Amino acid sequence: MKIIGVVGEYNPFHNGHKLHIIESKKLLEEKSAAVCVMSGDFVQRGEPAIFSKHARAEAAVRSGADLVLELPLPWALSSAEGFARGAVGILGALGRVDYLSFGSECGDINTLSSLATAIMDPKLDEQIRVELESGISYAAARQKALARQIGSMAEHLATPNNILGVEYLKALFSQHLRIKPMTVQRFGAGHDETGGSASDIRKLIKTGGRYKHYMPKEAFDVFKREREQGRGPVFPETLETALISRFRMMSVENYNSLPDAAEGLGNRLFMAAHEETTIDGILSAAKTKRYALSRIRRMYMCAALGIKAGYADGIPPYTRVLAANSLGREALRILQENSAIPIVTKPAEIKNLSKECRELFDLESSAHDLYCLAYTAREERRGMAEWRISPRFV
Repeated sequence: MKIIGVVGEYNPFHNGHKLHIIESKKLLEEKSAAVCVMSGDFVQRGEPAIFSKHARAEAAVRSGADLVLELPLPWALSSAEGFARGAVGILGALGRVDYLSFGSECGDINTLSSLATAIMDPKLDEQIRVELESGISYAAARQKALARQIGSMAEHLATPNNILGVEYLKALFSQHLRIKPMTVQRFGAGHDETGGSASDIRKLIKTGGRYKHYMPKEAFDVFKREREQGRGPVFPETLETALISRFRMMSVENYNSLPDAAEGLGNRLFMAAHEETTIDGILSAAKTKRYALSRIRRMYMCAALGIKAGYADGIPPYTRVLAANSLGREALRILQENSAIPIVTKPAEIKNLSKECRELFDLESSAHDLYCLAYTAREERRGMAEWRISPRFV
């Protein structure tokens, strides 16, 4: 059996995700299992996921994925680079992943590999610093510096899937992994454009629009069940009061110890949290031309969840099984025999792992305790649920 590694958030799982998995397996033309590393209850854009990680993992497995593993919280709420390093690091540590497949607008693995290699050139750092002096964001500075070095090829970094794909390749190269990368070309909507993207579907769910045709029936049925049982959908504003209360309980020193807090940004976050009365107001007050809104959102979410600078260094010390089908369970047995990190299948196993793993799981548990406060069903808001929930085997 060949094992294909996939990284995603599935927020929520839709037809494009299913197509990516199908096309990845077609490229191999042999028995293969799709092993997905997925964000938990909070996602990389600095927001709660629209449905819980357990529901999203089940939807993925019922719709084409075979095994879904969790990307621990600090890496899920990291920059694109940290997110990719953590997810690819898990796939590498599993010891038996043969391929890494990701979607891209470019569709050419050689072009994306060249971009990754160019970005990893230490000489580029100085050019980026020069561009940053004009006050533009890091992403814009990097693209301008790269354009000087490789010309029009740098334009591929203007689209979201290419950007993430390059980060996955950087992680593969820097960690010296033997996993072979491959990409499936994506057409149509990007992450935040119209036309059935995850962002588009979230908007339809929020406004009561029709979205059933944008996702596999199996996934739709899982999310329909979650709604009926009062476990979602979850939106940032649903947690607004709880989040602001956490923001205001923090000292300015706490803000200055957040990931990416620099150049007085921690102080700016502290003041905004105490002067504004809504999440949108806090974000707007803290944002500057230099720092993207997504970075500010991630920092505030890290503040609410107790994540400090350095928590997402290196790669995760363990991963957790969220869902699997029969083929996924077969792949899991293979991975358990080869993995360099623990693969947790039952929460009780955490107690036998290292202090680092136990503290990380406690962080995950606390995050879910906050997340479930957005559920409409009061009985579903009980704390410590992460210690009671087992993988969803389908």
